[in-house]
Amino acid sequence: MSFARRPVAAAALAAVTAVAVTACSSGGSDDASSAATTRESVATSTGGAPSSNTPSHASSSSARPTTTPAPANSCVQRTYERLSPAQRAGQLLMIGLDANAASTADDSLIAEQHVGNVIYLGGWTGRSKIQSTSNHLQSEASSSATGGVGMLIAADQEGGAVQQLRGPGFSTLVSALQQGTMSSSARTAYATTIGRQLKAAGVNLDLAPVSDTVPASMAASNAPIGKYAREYGHAPATVAAAVGDVVRGLDAGGVGATVKHFPGLGRITGNTDYTSVGTTDTVTTATDPYLRPFSAGMKAGAAAVMIASAHYAKLDPSTQATFSGKVITGLLRGTLGWHGVVVTDDMNAVAVSGIPVGERAVRFVAAGGDIVLTGRAANASPMIGAILARAGSDAAFAAKVTASVQRVLTLKRRLGLLHC
Repeated sequence: MSFARRPVAAAALAAVTAVAVTACSSGGSDDASSAATTRESVATSTGGAPSSNTPSHASSSSARPTTTPAPANSCVQRTYERLSPAQRAGQLLMIGLDANAASTADDSLIAEQHVGNVIYLGGWTGRSKIQSTSNHLQSEASSSATGGVGMLIAADQEGGAVQQLRGPGFSTLVSALQQGTMSSSARTAYATTIGRQLKAAGVNLDLAPVSDTVPASMAASNAPIGKYAREYGHAPATVAAAVGDVVRGLDAGGVGATVKHFPGLGRITGNTDYTSVGTTDTVTTATDPYLRPFSAGMKAGAAAVMIASAHYAKLDPSTQATFSGKVITGLLRGTLGWHGVVVTDDMNAVAVSGIPVGERAVRFVAAGGDIVLTGRAANASPMIGAILARAGSDAAFAAKVTASVQRVLTLKRRLGLLHC
């Protein structure tokens, strides 16, 4: 993502958390300023390799095929058929759970709105607390709530400035830029340890690796990525090699990887979480070398692709990538051949705040996307309502919802979250 799971100064964290907790229990009105829910919080310290049990090497998992339509008698199809329309729509939402909120803060949304996925926000400390919360969330995935389908539980565990889970059970991770200087085997092993630590805490989806390439000339002026050393390097070939290693390592550690932020945030200056100014890329084309790291991650077995909320003048000047059929269906799914899960950057960000809450979800699914991520949990209700309303009146949109739900269920089958 850019930074709706964004870094915040330590002094501001308490105020930010208060906003997040209030949002989880409040009504459906939108407040763009509450994008300050921290998905990607700044590290208080850096450096240090993963714990001493890091293997000296990690075997590469074979590239996984991208999602194809489920056979009629498959576990995915049988699961889909037993879900109600509301439960299906709930599979397309991922909502935030703040570190200082009660572990039960999202329970009503899971039970009543059938929300099927959660992301940890705000900087969590200690595996014990996180594991307990993960166990609780999975216990809420009941037959009445989610049709018995397990939860995707996600976190931003990149390294450096962006490490949501810390403390006992988690290594202090170096930045992506530092990881980019490692050997391929060392980097894969590093990512494998990250994956094992996440899995032990009940997290099954890492919203990493960042696959954006930031030109060296923009390293300081690129607000979402370069400013925080979140890129693996300054050349597409360097980034592509690192992204492939990290995806394979996370997979070997037992969690899914998410390549982000397609088609790249490396050549803008503004951060979409905070502003719409400086968030138009005037360079990226459908044959751009800067797309190579995303392709490398997909071929290495990524679980999902995250779409940026920036504009891309040469791809679709009419709207942001996250709402663009030309970008998602045309370029990503068509030209690059990705048929798996596509997830948004935070739909509570300033860059999308001018669009009604429910319409954000509808536009994304209509463009070919799957999981709508919102740090503001209260947005789940209007988003799910809007998806159901449009599907009820628009057969073409309903077909897209069906395809999206089946892609999500296919990923959950891969991660062991379906029970057939």
